[in-house]
Amino acid sequence: MNYELFMGEALAEARVAVEQGEPPCAAVAVVDEAMVARSRDRVRETGDPTAHAVMGAIREAARRLGRDRLADVTIFTTVEPCAMCVGALLQADVETLVFAAPDEVDGAAGGAIQLAQGPGLRRRLRVVSGIRREEVEELRGRALARAEAGRAAEG
Repeated sequence: MNYELFMGEALAEARVAVEQGEPPCAAVAVVDEAMVARSRDRVRETGDPTAHAVMGAIREAARRLGRDRLADVTIFTTVEPCAMCVGALLQADVETLVFAAPDEVDGAAGGAIQLAQGPGLRRRLRVVSGIRREEVEELRGRALARAEAGRAAEG
């Protein structure tokens, strides 16, 4: 699987998220080298605290594939997913999670906690990290600077 290519697709979606005032969190779902879904954080846009990129990618992949078990799906995401999103990946039976940048505060695939490969769970995710990390970190820095500038302008 071309990890660089598909993480590039997630990065493109993350750039759109930043332009729309969201954090640079985006995800794509891939089956057999074909992208079947893409999503970005829409929490601020929708006022829905569950509108995370990974959740959107899971929902769209399930809808497009016509099934609730996504065992052959690989999810690429710019930032390590939170516990809610990792839980959804496990429940959907997703095979592999690929993320660029860790999240030491909220990440649930080893950053803050390890839910993705929890020893007491029936399911586990194969996890690959660090793919195009520098680009995501740069985008996160720009998004943070943009948000700070917006807050300063508001007064």
